[in-house]
Amino acid sequence: MSVIPTEITFFERLIPSILSGKKVITIRDESESHYKPGTEVELFANEHRTHYGKLKILSVSELQYSDINEYHAQQEGMALAVLKTLIKEIYPTTNSLYLIEYQLIK
Repeated sequence: MSVIPTEITFFERLIPSILSGKKVITIRDESESHYKPGTEVELFANEHRTHYGKLKILSVSELQYSDINEYHAQQEGMALAVLKTLIKEIYPTTNSLYLIEYQLIK
């Protein structure tokens, strides 16, 4: 059984869109898919571990790279082409991903 994470990290450049409520999902690979709906996690920046608050995990579901669409891009707060490029940069050989939906706890 996997341990339920208590924190989540994002690239610093994505933090403002999370804090503004524009970015409400993240797409991760299996190694980062063990979040449990209903739990609260601490939000940190990858680069320097700055703490930005808490997120409530709403859902975790499987998502194929080929199924990433305009709706996901909107929830990510970026253009579809940018999102798909970013995912490929982070997970170059992975097609089986996980969609994690969250809500900023104000």
